[in-house]
Amino acid sequence: MTIEKTLPKIVPPTENPQPHIYPPLSTRRQFVQASLSALSGLALTSCGWTLGVTPTEDAPKESDGSRQPPPISSNQLYIYTWADYTDKDLLDSFTAQTGIQVIVDIFDSNETMLAKVQAGGGAAYSIIYPSDYMVKRMTQLHLLREIDHSKLQGLENFFDKFQNPDYDPGNRYSLPFTWGTTGLIYNAAKLKQEPEDWDYLWDNSEQLWRRIALMNDLRETIGAGLRSLGYSYNSTNPQEIAQAYEKLLRIKPTLANFTTDGWRDLMLAGDLTVAMGYSFSALEVADENPNLKYVVPKSGTSLWTDAMVIPKNAPNLKAAYAWLNFMLRPEVTVPLSERLYFATPNRAAYELLPPELQENPTLFPPEEILNKCEGILPLDPEKEKEYARYWIKLRSS
Repeated sequence: MTIEKTLPKIVPPTENPQPHIYPPLSTRRQFVQASLSALSGLALTSCGWTLGVTPTEDAPKESDGSRQPPPISSNQLYIYTWADYTDKDLLDSFTAQTGIQVIVDIFDSNETMLAKVQAGGGAAYSIIYPSDYMVKRMTQLHLLREIDHSKLQGLENFFDKFQNPDYDPGNRYSLPFTWGTTGLIYNAAKLKQEPEDWDYLWDNSEQLWRRIALMNDLRETIGAGLRSLGYSYNSTNPQEIAQAYEKLLRIKPTLANFTTDGWRDLMLAGDLTVAMGYSFSALEVADENPNLKYVVPKSGTSLWTDAMVIPKNAPNLKAAYAWLNFMLRPEVTVPLSERLYFATPNRAAYELLPPELQENPTLFPPEEILNKCEGILPLDPEKEKEYARYWIKLRSS
């Protein structure tokens, strides 16, 4: 689930961020700013990276022949997730109740996360937060451990549509964490006409020169290009994908940057005017500037779910199940949703939310909007390579 923007020349977050425990920051925006700065600094000293635990020859074998990495510590839980998906209050509460210390590492795209896991750098993590289509891809690659539902309490509280999702029937390998839409966040005070659809970016690119940012996410950004042409976010038609690339290429010179999270401070400072972003991010920045609005493009966009999974070689299963049970509790989810503006898939938690959140159309869009959206689907390997080739060409042009 994010986007990043920049004006002069913003350097995107490191592709290999280092682990950290959240400091006592007072707001989500401060956390993002501090964490990205810290990660950039740590990237310069990556020789200190020690989380890539290598399985030993005497480690027990799985049924598929793989070996479990040696345990890190029974009182440590390493999580790999998106920026903004945890905060100090959440981690402190979990540690107080379980005695388990949580160390959080962040990624800025599903593809970055997958590459790290496949390369062995994810061996320390016992919980990872992939998006829906990536859950299916990781399942196909045998990277996930099947979840033992008998060890969990509260699964029945999920809304029906989250109990048997297409990307993971029966929630065998994942539990939904949050969901939302992708759209345009904009400063209404700086625009004569507010955006309604994706084409607004192309139609107004000259007036918004270097004041637009798109996501640093190949499926989301290429998907937006496809949707602006009337095609599916998940198109596998070579001509349609090529057309989307050509259209995005036309707007590339006018962009500030492609970024996952870096647009926030620039938007609040007035240096950016329109950013492609997630629904929950829009609510967060609107707290600081009420002129910042959010719109779901009328031609349609992506409807995403981010989930929690246990990787195949998770070194601390006991802590992983403790975390999942913790996150299933409405008394945990409700204040987290209130602090971080998450659309919860938990019905019991939703019913406890204050009316202003339950009725917020950005957080919980009406059905007429949802009907125009589509989930991002996994692609076959050849199509993945085709998307990746166009993405590399677009970013490097």
